[in-house]
This record gives sequence, structure tokens and C-alpha cells, in this order.
Amino acid sequence: MLAVPAGPQLSPRPASVVADCTVVVPTYNEAENITQLIQLLLADPRCRVLVVDDASPDGTGALVAELARAEPRVGLLARPGKLGLGTAYIAGFRRALDEGAEYIFEMDADFSHDPRYLPDLRAAAEAGADLVIGSRYVPGGGTTDWGLVRQIISRGGNLYAGLILALPVADATGGFRCYRRRVLEQLDLAAVRSNGYAFQIEMAYRTHRAGFRIAEVPIIFPDRRVGRSKMSRRIVFEALINVWKLRFGLI
Repeated sequence: MLAVPAGPQLSPRPASVVADCTVVVPTYNEAENITQLIQLLLADPRCRVLVVDDASPDGTGALVAELARAEPRVGLLARPGKLGLGTAYIAGFRRALDEGAEYIFEMDADFSHDPRYLPDLRAAAEAGADLVIGSRYVPGGGTTDWGLVRQIISRGGNLYAGLILALPVADATGGFRCYRRRVLEQLDLAAVRSNGYAFQIEMAYRTHRAGFRIAEVPIIFPDRRVGRSKMSRRIVFEALINVWKLRFGLI
């Protein structure tokens, strides 16, 4: 059993505050990040954290399980193997809905999504948006520590998806999001077929087609702090193909 690294002590949650937000965090080999991330998220008394771990060989799941024993606002959904980003989020969404969450967030574990933006996303949802995307490509947003090739792929992918799907979103591939409960209740989550980063495009498209309001708030997106990126050629290819499948109703 891996020991949990020492970290800041969390203040008790005021009895009058209801934890109506669940942050779903999929993990695979994020032991270097996950403890600190959970501590930062729990500093918001309205938040629960649900980690969906795909049997990380580095012990990420064991760390989360240890934290969950001491803190009821931490949950672990342990899966038997590396099953993909999309299915991890769908499983997490379903658990969050079952547990009564009103606002359901998704974010990466590697600190490329800064927890300090979470109140901004929630505020936009409370103001009436059904899906709020933390956007790199609206005024005030941006990226740091990215090479030219990565910038071209990311911006080009968003333009590609937007043009083909007539999707009025600047950052359709962004994975720092807040859904209102009613969106995930109404969408047919079993029909979602994308499993890599195309999952974000497909969910934005289905949300838009269902008539829900999408808003974007600016975020600064740095490169991951530690660990290795999960991006691959297969993931990029899936996104290129699935955009056309969505366009013609094949998925």
C-alpha cells in the first residue's frame, strides 16, 4: 500500500453548506498529482471529487482509496483496466447523477486544468448556461508551454469540428467543463461512441443539438506539470473520423 503524501489539513465543511457539485477526474498513472489536486478541490465546500481510475499501475487508485476512507466527499470508481477517456467520464457522470449532484464537472488530473477556475465555470452555469466550457480560445484564454505543432493541431482541430458540425463553440475539444444535471439526464449517454478526445466534441455537439445553452469562460491552459501526455495518433484519427460520423448521423 502506498502512503499518502503529507499535505495541507482541510478545514471542516460548514454544516450549512451542501456539496452539490461533483468533479469527475479520470486517472491513469497520476499518483504524482492526485493527492494535491483532491486537496485543492475539497477546499471548496460545495465540491465532491469522484476519481475514475483505470487500474493505474503507479498506485493512483490506492492513494485515492486511502483519502476516501478519511473524507466522505472523495469517491473512487475503480475500473479493471485502461478503458478510455470517454467511458471513464460516462461512468463518472452516472455515479454523480445517482449521488444527486446538480453541477457535474470534468477535468484532468495533471494541473493543466487549474482548480481556481472552477468557481468561474459554476457561476456561468448558475447564471443560466447548461454546459460551460473552460476555453483556451475566447478572449482572455490561452495556452502556455506549447510548441508550434501542438498549437496548430489544437486550433486546427477546433476549426475543423466547428465548420463540419456548425458548432458555435471556440474550444470544442476543451475538457474542463461544467454540466448542469438536466443536460446529462436528458442526453442518451449510452449512445455516445467517442472514447478519446473526440468525446469532448461529441458531447458538445449532442448538447447543442438538444437545444441546451453552451457558454465558454476563459482559462489559461499550461502543459501538464508532471507525467506523460495521453495523446496519440489513434486519438487524433478518431477525432477526425468521428466528426464526419456525427455530421451524417452515423453515431
